[in-house]
Amino acid sequence: MSEALKENDKALEMVKLAKAALEEKKANNIKIIDIRQVSVLADYFVIADGSNANQVQAMVDNVEETLGKAGYACRQIEGYGTANWILMDYGDMIVHAFCREDRLFYDLERIWRDGKMVEVDVDTKSGDAEA
Repeated sequence: MSEALKENDKALEMVKLAKAALEEKKANNIKIIDIRQVSVLADYFVIADGSNANQVQAMVDNVEETLGKAGYACRQIEGYGTANWILMDYGDMIVHAFCREDRLFYDLERIWRDGKMVEVDVDTKSGDAEA
């Protein structure tokens, strides 16, 4: 298996885990954008929003805990204090957790429209994820 394929498998596993963690905390409108063909920043963006700052922080806390248990360390977290827009950098994947109003304002889906929207199915009953 090529090194690039292994890296993509790792990134996709992180995406699935992050989506499941966000769903557990009732995140709204979870979107995944494959940006491999348009940027070197990361392979995927995971974008979601919550109803208020407490929910957004809970979403981020759950993503960090879930990925941490799977052996993935977050390189950096920005915006946690205000919780309007929290960015979690996992290298190959970046999670953007917003309050609803800020998500509408910044509209990352429009800015990154050259990326490819992808669907990732997560089986929350068993904890297994499927692409």
